[in-house]
Amino acid sequence: MEAIEPAYGTAVLLLIAAGAVALLLFLIMKVRLHAFVALVGVSVVTAIAVGFPLADVPDVLMFGFADTIGSVALLVAFGVMLGRLLEVTGGAQVLADTLIGRFGESRAPFALGVAALCFGFPIFFDAGLVVFLPIILTVARRFGGSLLLYALPAAGAFAAMHAMVPPHPGPVAATEQLGGDIGVTLLIGAPIAVAAWYVGVYLVSRLLGRRVYVPVSDVVFGEVRDERGLSGAEREAEQEDGGAVRLGRTPPRFGVVAALLLVPLVLISFDTVLNTLGTAGALDPDVGAAAFMGLLGATPVALMITVVVAILVLGRPRTSMAHVRTIVDQALGPVCSIILITGAGGMFGGVLELSGIGDALSSSLSGLGISLILQAFVIATLLRVAQGSATVALTTTGGLIAGAVAEADLGDVRTALLVVAIAAGATVLSHVNDSGFWLVSRFFGMDEKTTLKTWTVMETTLGLSAFAIAAGLWAVL
Repeated sequence: MEAIEPAYGTAVLLLIAAGAVALLLFLIMKVRLHAFVALVGVSVVTAIAVGFPLADVPDVLMFGFADTIGSVALLVAFGVMLGRLLEVTGGAQVLADTLIGRFGESRAPFALGVAALCFGFPIFFDAGLVVFLPIILTVARRFGGSLLLYALPAAGAFAAMHAMVPPHPGPVAATEQLGGDIGVTLLIGAPIAVAAWYVGVYLVSRLLGRRVYVPVSDVVFGEVRDERGLSGAEREAEQEDGGAVRLGRTPPRFGVVAALLLVPLVLISFDTVLNTLGTAGALDPDVGAAAFMGLLGATPVALMITVVVAILVLGRPRTSMAHVRTIVDQALGPVCSIILITGAGGMFGGVLELSGIGDALSSSLSGLGISLILQAFVIATLLRVAQGSATVALTTTGGLIAGAVAEADLGDVRTALLVVAIAAGATVLSHVNDSGFWLVSRFFGMDEKTTLKTWTVMETTLGLSAFAIAAGLWAVL
C-alpha cells in the first residue's frame, strides 16, 4: 500500500504523531485500557486525523497489522513450543548450568549476552529472543533478583546484531544504497556492535537491574515454578506418588541441547548467506538448490523443523506423543495476547509510515548543514521516533543521503561507518509505535511504564554508544 500525499505540513504531521503517542500512553498507563484495544483505537483516530479517506482506513490499519502478524505469529508460536519442550525436559536447565559452570554465577548475565551475540549473527531479533527466552527465565529463576539483570544483556545483544551487522536486512540495504562494500561493513560493524553492546547494554543493564525490580515472568510458559523447575501441580503429584520421574528428571545431555539450538542457527544461515550472495550478484537465490536451501532457511520453516527435531530428541524419548501434544498445546494459549498486541503495535507504526510523516520529515532535513555522519544519525533517529520501524528508518535514511555520499566519494570504510551511524539512530528510543517494544514488554512481563524506563533507555544507550564509536573513528580515519 502506498503512502498518501500529506494533507498538512511537516510540523502539523509531527504534532499529530506526538499527540497520538501521548493519547496512547494516557489510555494505557492512566485509564488502564487494554493495550490491544488502545493501540487499535488510537490507530483509527490517527488515520482519520492525518487525512486518509474513511473508506481506506480499514486497509491502512491492516497494512501494518498484517505485515507484523505475518512475521511474528509463526515465530512466537514455534518459539514457545520449542521453549516449552526445553523447559519441561530440563534442557534449559542443562544449558543454564553449563553456562554458569563455564563463566561462574556472578558472570551469568555476561554469559547470556555473549551467547546471544554469537547466536544473533544470522538470526533476526524476534526469532533469537523467542528461542533464548526459556534459558533467560531459567537462569533468572535460579539466581533471583531482577529479571532485567539477565534479560537485557541477551535481548540487547540480539538488537545490536540485528541493527548493525550484515547479513541482517537493514545494514545490507543501507550499504547497497550508499554504494559501500558489504564485507567491509561486516568487518567494521561487528566489532562496533560488540563494543556498543558491552557499554550501552551490559553495563547499563547492571545499573537498571539494581534500580528496577522485575520478577521472573511466566506469562509465556505458564505458572510459576520452584528452583527445580516444578509447578505446584507437579510438586503435589510428586508427594502423592513418592517421587515419580517427570520429564525434567532425566534431562538431555548438553551436547544434544546445544546441537538442537544450532539447527535454526545453521538453517537460517542458509537464507541470510544466500540473500547476501544474491545481493552481491554472485548467484541467483531464486532457482535450483539455492532456492531450496533458502526455503529451509526461512525463519518460520527453520523454527518448525527445529520444533519437530525437539519433539523427536527431547519429548518422544521421555513420554508419549499424546503428552508431547499436550505440552506444546498448552504453550500456545498464553502467547495469544503477545501476538495480538505486537500486531497492533505494528498497525500503529504502519499508520504513521503511510501517513507521509517520514517522507515529510526527510525532505525537511535533507539540507542540514552539519557533518554527514551526524546528519545520518539525526535523520535516522527522527525517522525511528516518528514511525517506529528500525528497518524503515535505516533504508529511508540511506536513500536520502545516498546522493551526498556519492558526491563525497568516501570510500568503503567511511561508508561503513555511515551505515553504523544510521543503524545507531534507527536503534534509539524504541517506544509504543515499535512492535519490538511490545514483544519485549509482554515476554518479560513488564508494564508499559517499566518498559519505557528500561528497554527504551537501554536501546538508546546502545544506539548512542554505537554512534560515539563510529563518530570517533570517522574523525581519525
